[in-house]
Amino acid sequence: MYTTIKELNKSKSYSISELCTYIEIPRSSYYKWNNRNESKNENFNKHLVEIIKEKYEEQDGIPGYRQMTIIINRETDFHVNHKRIYRLMDILGLKSVCRPKKKKYVKSTPETTAENILDRKFNANNFGEKWLTDVTEFKYGANSKAYLSAIIDLADKSVVAYVLGKSNNNSLVFETFKRANEIHPNVTPLFHSDRGFQYTSKLFKNMLEKAGMTQSMSRVGRCIDNGPMEAFWGMLKSEMYHLNKFDTYEELEQSIDKYIYFYNNRRYQKRLKSMTPIEYRKQLLAA
Repeated sequence: MYTTIKELNKSKSYSISELCTYIEIPRSSYYKWNNRNESKNENFNKHLVEIIKEKYEEQDGIPGYRQMTIIINRETDFHVNHKRIYRLMDILGLKSVCRPKKKKYVKSTPETTAENILDRKFNANNFGEKWLTDVTEFKYGANSKAYLSAIIDLADKSVVAYVLGKSNNNSLVFETFKRANEIHPNVTPLFHSDRGFQYTSKLFKNMLEKAGMTQSMSRVGRCIDNGPMEAFWGMLKSEMYHLNKFDTYEELEQSIDKYIYFYNNRRYQKRLKSMTPIEYRKQLLAA
């Protein structure tokens, strides 16, 4: 209670008198508590609060309490419980902003389709075993649109390749696949997508077959069949896109480049044993 008053006074500039009146305690009791010698635990919390603020600002307000717990445990000499971080971030009013994603579908007559071989088996033991792909839309300026095509690996959750363009067309998807295949020519993953017109074209099917990959597709209207890809889009938009306003294509492009580098190399994930995707991939390849 007293700690809450102190933190709100410091972080929000609320008056001690008003806070004491609201909580219904005498001001003298607060000042008596405040003037006593701080306990070891209070000193630790005081130091921890400053670290939380620093890490929160350093990562543009992206981390929620779960991510912050991993960051503190990875990047400092402390080992803290998520409950402590939650309480301190709640006092400071620091929260990660999340916004829902609306999916738009382009109706088309498929030239070819594939079975849902992935069948929501979203686990993979080795890099290059299963790849997921999709295209999502962004807006910038007054009424302009851009489209991001990306491929993620299910073992390390990394973004294997991505391409941003001003048109949602075959070239966007084909170039993304070409980049991924050129970077990793020796892997032949199960390649899963939705039934977007690019993925159901004969040209794309031929590209997959030439690369020795097996095609898998979500069922009609079943976004959950490509769940991890949808989750990545949600993460990217809530942690970067919705927190900014983009006047130009170049601004959007730079922010996407920056975020994907951050995601692959600096964003710790609990499901990856609190490692980043690239760290986890290195561990997989070394095993």
